Amino acid sequence: MSDASRDDHGADGASGAERGTATKIVHAGRDPRRFDGFVNTPVVRGSTVLYPNYDDLIHHRARYTYGRHGNPTSESLQVALTALEGGDGVVLTPSGLSAVTTALLAVAGSGDHVLVVDSVYRPTRNFCDGLFARLGVETTYYDPLIGAGIAALIRPNTKAIFLEAPGSQSFEMQDVPAIVAVAKARGITTLIDNTWATPVFFKPHAFGVDISIQSGTKYICGHADVSIGTISAVGDALRKVRVTYSALGMTVGPDDIALAARGLRTLAVRLAHHQKAALEMAEWLAARPEVSRVLHPALPSDPGHAIWKRDFCGASGLFSLILKPVPEAAVAAFFDALTLFGMGYSWGGYESLAIPFDCKDYRTATRWEVEGPAVRVHIGLEDTADLKADLDQAFARMREVAAG
Repeated sequence: MSDASRDDHGADGASGAERGTATKIVHAGRDPRRFDGFVNTPVVRGSTVLYPNYDDLIHHRARYTYGRHGNPTSESLQVALTALEGGDGVVLTPSGLSAVTTALLAVAGSGDHVLVVDSVYRPTRNFCDGLFARLGVETTYYDPLIGAGIAALIRPNTKAIFLEAPGSQSFEMQDVPAIVAVAKARGITTLIDNTWATPVFFKPHAFGVDISIQSGTKYICGHADVSIGTISAVGDALRKVRVTYSALGMTVGPDDIALAARGLRTLAVRLAHHQKAALEMAEWLAARPEVSRVLHPALPSDPGHAIWKRDFCGASGLFSLILKPVPEAAVAAFFDALTLFGMGYSWGGYESLAIPFDCKDYRTATRWEVEGPAVRVHIGLEDTADLKADLDQAFARMREVAAG
């Protein structure tokens, strides 16, 4: 595997000066001089790497040794993401979920215990309750608001604490510094799913987190056309992730990597629009008579706003809202009336999306009790006036059906 912590190509690492996030996004990992002046790193497709002589072959003396272990295309994205994350290196996986599972498998095994936030992405929970449990790893779910109180849940065999901030669907904010402080005092590895904020708006390693995970399918790619995951890690955690990744035999196709790299270059400007538009839409929705409340940590009214404001420097386009009580038929009418908001289980792309959800059946450390139907929305890159008009007519249809 190529060493993504080695920033020996690309403008970001050459000068030794710390550059801004937007500059890193544009320049890190690129070296046009290496590729005859072409701005983008070429897409290298290949499995076999030929060695010039016998001695180099038996000693694996080459920058690249085998297609699955890396090539210029994958290395370019790894170097760029390493510069953005601020860790020691990045591993690429075929999906966001595979990034989560690879990272967890790297830090815990049979007989170990892990702590996972109760508001975690549901497929992560399914892995912990399924395959991880069959491998002999015990999972305890904890209240996302527990903070330093997590110390009471730690056992002698606790190997890792998994965080996600804000929480998937329900958007609780975790006190990351408080939890990390407890973990470090006990020698416990910390992992976080940072897909919502990306390293543009929150840098986990700067807060002491050992492993930062993203579903690059979402904001890194940004165009709803690629599945990819990223794992950024520091120190011995990076070594463990690399060993596990190699043992699992995973690889990401070069065309998917190239699309992810292309999406990355516009990440900062897209997130700026997502943030502005989502806040405008969240405030507009909060004032709607059909809406009971909006779950968005960047809103001053949100219970997690103080923590978000302290630790984060921005907010993405994903948030939730709780409707006032209406029959299910009225909720269905609302969704079916939408024309600009698509119904799909993803987010982070240029398009706006909306889905219903209910966390009640898969929470164990906390209770999900809300006053009405819950809706998660992703605000895309459309004009907000058009999005408001779409929601307005959908709400009108919902009221009609609710009234009978």
